[in-house]
Amino acid sequence: MELTHINSEGRARMVDVSDKKKTQRSAAAGCTVTLDAETFGLIKRGEVQKGDVLAVAQVAGIMAAKRTSDIIPMCHPISITGADISFSADEKRCVIDITAKVRCTGETGVEMEALTAVTTAALTIYDMCKAVQKDIKIDNIRLLEKTGGKSDYKA
Repeated sequence: MELTHINSEGRARMVDVSDKKKTQRSAAAGCTVTLDAETFGLIKRGEVQKGDVLAVAQVAGIMAAKRTSDIIPMCHPISITGADISFSADEKRCVIDITAKVRCTGETGVEMEALTAVTTAALTIYDMCKAVQKDIKIDNIRLLEKTGGKSDYKA
């Protein structure tokens, strides 16, 4: 497998995608936020002083998907056609699983946008709850699936 983000001088470059066909593309990414029982309960009951944690995290994730090329140096600016963040709360384990789904019609995929979205949503949960709990754990950030382009992938 050849590294495509390296030029002939061995330096980083943005890949030229101008010869690629525009196709429908999608990606989904996930991660897990582990909390203690007190923090999990505050989120679930809507009692975190900074506001509705999951609503803010959802908006933050969508905004992050739209701005991925501003923070990841070699990502192309992509015209996203859809982005969604969903949460699944497991009260027994005090875990919130986050999924981000992103879509576009373009020359390159949206895997980085989905990964950035899910990570930003998790970081927003941390930011809004850090006054109550400092040891919130964010892990298992991963690509769940992608479609379009040369190949499809499903974890």
